[in-house]
Amino acid sequence: MRRPPPRPARPLAERRPRRAQISAEQLASLSHEFRTPLNGVLGMARLLESTRLTAEQRDYATAIRDSGEHLLTLVNDVLDFAKLGAGKVELHPGEVDVAGLLRGICELLSPRAREKGVEIAWATPKDLGAIRADEGRLRQILLNFAGNAVKFTETGGVLVSVSQPGKGRLRFMVDDTGPGVSAAQRERIFEAFAQADPAHASLGGTGLGLAIARRLAQSMDGEVGVETRTEGGAQFWFEATFRALPGTAAAPTLVGRKVGVASPNPIVREAARRQIEACGGKAVAEASIEALAGRTAFGDVILVDHALVAGSRLLRRPPERRAIILLAPEERALIGRYRRAGFAGYLIKPLRRASLAERVLIAAGAEQAPAAGVEDERIAAAAAPGKKVLLVEDNPINALLARALLTREGCEIDHASGGEEAIAAIKVGTYDLILMDMRMPGLSGEETARGLRAMGVATPIVALTANAFEDDRHACLAAGMNDFLVKPMSPDALRAMLTRWTGRGWTETARRAKVG
Repeated sequence: MRRPPPRPARPLAERRPRRAQISAEQLASLSHEFRTPLNGVLGMARLLESTRLTAEQRDYATAIRDSGEHLLTLVNDVLDFAKLGAGKVELHPGEVDVAGLLRGICELLSPRAREKGVEIAWATPKDLGAIRADEGRLRQILLNFAGNAVKFTETGGVLVSVSQPGKGRLRFMVDDTGPGVSAAQRERIFEAFAQADPAHASLGGTGLGLAIARRLAQSMDGEVGVETRTEGGAQFWFEATFRALPGTAAAPTLVGRKVGVASPNPIVREAARRQIEACGGKAVAEASIEALAGRTAFGDVILVDHALVAGSRLLRRPPERRAIILLAPEERALIGRYRRAGFAGYLIKPLRRASLAERVLIAAGAEQAPAAGVEDERIAAAAAPGKKVLLVEDNPINALLARALLTREGCEIDHASGGEEAIAAIKVGTYDLILMDMRMPGLSGEETARGLRAMGVATPIVALTANAFEDDRHACLAAGMNDFLVKPMSPDALRAMLTRWTGRGWTETARRAKVG
């Protein structure tokens, strides 16, 4: 028998298995499915940590939370990297308040930094106002840099700042006092699945975060890099050209005033110095009150870090100086003691520039103190006492978590398990705020929000989204929502959001949600 002639070999490209193409919608669905149970794990661990536990039980709860946060970072990085690789990065430029952006990043990461015993702070030049940029993508780059800096820094701290190296150019920098990055590792760490130092692999990470940051920078015609700081540690930076928006820079308010800063932490000293100078004042900074006394005069206002006197039973105002104490949010119980000791006021770290200028002027007698009451929502016992919130959430565990956190902030909560229930509730009730899950059976959060706006409901709607992608967040805003919270919901992020949307003066009672 004659054998049939051999079939011609297929081209190599045809023999290779084809990679399955995954759509943006599929990635969003994956993000939701992965993150939803993780939200429950992390949220419940945080609630558990806030209860009365033995030392052993607290260690176990912390280990659960740390492991969950590690897994969440891996999920976010892998899904975001996959989405960036699936197509062109879409940018959504708009007005960006640079100072507000940096402040928000530092306040978001501040609890994590405080847990490690390190400081995080920010600073911007005095003549820098708003720019036109994609705020979400810019935030993503800086959060990646700053989050890594907090993770690898054991003492000292992290400084997030920006400079103007040339006309229209901005360089965003994240300086840390960590182990630094060697010259051989500087380029490699921006490659996918690479880590700077195998010795730190136990800290977790896929090595995708910096690769994502570089891809985002390239989409903005910018570049990223890392350098070694003269004082030790590393500086990660992102530089690009941005269009400045005229008339948005804050006016200097401390012109002609000398303000001293005493802190054992170099990051706190440097950030405070820059913020004072950005307000037009002259700053002098030292590591001790005694050294600062020689560089300031009678009547000058000085900022004193509580870390200098922590553990001391004797709290005294520095002689012949008007002093303001610097505290972390959890140190708010000390405010009364410092006032009785003669201090002129307090500031919460990370410092806010406007608050710093206001408190310095009040201490100097140049401005009247505000009416009595809580002046910084970060130390308030509750952020929204008496505010009525409609929580729209179909997942019972996430609903339990949200209810617990909202109750702590003084809110009264009604719960709807879907969009149809939410619309029915709003037809008969009045609310100061609506918290809306995005993915629900029946009407989605986006569809529900569009329906409420079509009904004339003007109450603030804040999306609760388990999706980590910027496109999903823009979809929330396009549907008529005012803001969004990314799950797992952190207490600090929730508090800031409640202050932003239920604070006094935002809206009149007539604009509360009620449809007759």
